[in-house]
Amino acid sequence: MSSYGLWLSAAGMMVNDHQQTLLTNNMANMQTPGFKHDLAVVTQRRVESQVAPGGMMAASPVMDSMTGGVNVRPAFWSHQQGPIETTGRPLDVAIDGDGFFAVHDGKDTRFTRNGALTVNSGGELALSTESGRWKIVDGNSGGPIVIDPANPIIEVSSDGTVRQGDTVAGKIDLRAPAEPRLLKKFGENLFEPDGTEMKPINGKLRSGALEGSSFDVTNGLAYMIQASRAYQINASMLQMQDDVTGRVMELGKAA
Repeated sequence: MSSYGLWLSAAGMMVNDHQQTLLTNNMANMQTPGFKHDLAVVTQRRVESQVAPGGMMAASPVMDSMTGGVNVRPAFWSHQQGPIETTGRPLDVAIDGDGFFAVHDGKDTRFTRNGALTVNSGGELALSTESGRWKIVDGNSGGPIVIDPANPIIEVSSDGTVRQGDTVAGKIDLRAPAEPRLLKKFGENLFEPDGTEMKPINGKLRSGALEGSSFDVTNGLAYMIQASRAYQINASMLQMQDDVTGRVMELGKAA
């Protein structure tokens, strides 16, 4: 029973550490436009006699009624929309509702809710990053949206049409996954489809605004404290059970 308790406490520590890692990353991205926070997923581990009835482990009314501990599963990202905040900057664009911006780096297509845009060194509408690598896809041509440097006035309408005065430069390509659960995080606040089709949609955009992070910092701090305390409790239980096991072994030798 002592080794059983050691296993449960160790498994609990791993889960609590995993939760704290996710929460730390969520908190680090509180100011990241369009960020979707991660949620920890754990599953109950069944005891051996339940997993393989009739196997080497005999059924036990006492042990079978207990849990086998917990296992960490791949994290799940929240589909909740973040708050939309007005910035007044024409190239800040928020998606109000479903959908993702389609972006391309010349090789791969990825998707994001980050609507902080800029015009890169090549005169293309792109995500506002240091490299300007990820360019906004034109829903009409499938290529980049090229901006005329002679006309600095850029307007983005609610349907995604990008205009410079009376000239239409292109239309922001918005897509939605057929199976949202198959859209996986890629890094750089981007997503990639993992076996799901990204269908074009007619989304609603708000120019001069950005979608904030979906992470609620108040709840996040509460969960962080909870996970930290649970980790400390499991660590204390692990140490206590290790001490008890050591004493039992010493008594056995003395006998």
